Amino acid sequence: MFQGTTIIAVRRAGRVVICGDGQVSQGNTILKGTAIKVRTLLEGDVLTGFAGATADAFTLFEKFEAKLKAHNKQLVRAAVELAKEWRTDRYLRRLEALLLVADRERTLLISGTGDVIEPDGDAIAVGSGGNFALAAARALLAHTELDAETIAREALRIAAGLDVYTNDQLVVQSLG
Repeated sequence: MFQGTTIIAVRRAGRVVICGDGQVSQGNTILKGTAIKVRTLLEGDVLTGFAGATADAFTLFEKFEAKLKAHNKQLVRAAVELAKEWRTDRYLRRLEALLLVADRERTLLISGTGDVIEPDGDAIAVGSGGNFALAAARALLAHTELDAETIAREALRIAAGLDVYTNDQLVVQSLG
């Protein structure tokens, strides 16, 4: 479990959103409140967010974008190839982060243990407040007609009220 952030991906009505908070913590100290942990790749065709070490995540973003280019923007193939390399390469296997990635069709979690997970439902979250955000998003998806961005924002707002490592300074990227 990575302390210091919450990232959520939500799908609804042909739209996908990845939303992240801005808090960076070291131990019990807040170092920054406005970090950007969500971004786009391939000129906006792929959304990404990370929990974990920032430098490690940026290295992984670069590797993932190269895999996307090498595999003709095939999200699943690029994710599997990144996970394989991440798990087996001596340098990469030391990187500590989790990635959420999404295109217009799929959302995936990629980890350094070789996992590439597509959620069963329309939401997935990572980070120290991930379980709070995911529970909120699932309830909102099941019992409201709110759009994906509103659900993601509200889920992060709820997580920020429960998790000391998550704040309400949100960055949102969307497709669709």
